[in-house]
Parts: sequence; structure tokens; C-alpha cells
Amino acid sequence: MEVTGRIKVLSAEQQVSATFRKRELVVTTEEQYPQHIMIEFTQDKSDLLNNYKVGDVVKVSINLGGREWINPQGEAKYFNSVRGWRIEKIQAEAPIQQQQAPPMPAAQAFEPAATFTEEEHDDLPF
Repeated sequence: MEVTGRIKVLSAEQQVSATFRKRELVVTTEEQYPQHIMIEFTQDKSDLLNNYKVGDVVKVSINLGGREWINPQGEAKYFNSVRGWRIEKIQAEAPIQQQQAPPMPAAQAFEPAATFTEEEHDDLPF
């Protein structure tokens, strides 16, 4: 799957444990109802974010993950994660310029219709 949008937040790398590190990115989609999608880059993938900055327009390849956790009361809780594994900068599209329609030709004079008489056949249904 892919998410395309503008980088809103680019966090510093977090060393979660001695063997686990991650970096978070928030991408705001550019659609009618923009969404702010938090994407997590872990381990060596966190280095992919080093050449990006807030405001860049990017396409991020993601995987969705989910896990179950049983709380102390025995209830199941579910968590989702969005993990990035590739990112590429895309060119911001130039605003679409409205094309002007070609000018209409000047109205040409029409010859008046011949005089209509009741004797002529009229095949109109009304």
C-alpha cells in the first residue's frame, strides 16, 4: 500500500531499547478531507528519513500490522500499526491552469427562412 502527501511531522530517532530504534513521520494527505497518517520506520528503515524535511511531498510504501494484547482483567485489546519501508520524494504538482476555450466565431448573419404557409407539410409531433 502507499500513502501520498506532505510531511507534517518528522520526529527524531528514538532508541526504544538496546536493540530497537524507530522514527515517526506524519504525512498529511492532500484530498478533500485531509488525513494525518502517522507512519513508523523501524530499525535500519529509520535511516531512510534522513534526507527529508517537513513540507516535502512524498509517497510512502507501507505495511499494516495488528496485534492483540490481553489486559490484566483478561480483556482482549487490539492495536494497529502503519510501518513504512520505502519513501520517495515526488514533485509537487503545479497548480492546474485553466485552459481558455478558443474564442467563439463572430455570429454570422443568417438568411431569414422562407415564409411558412399552412399548406406545407409539418412532421413535428406537436
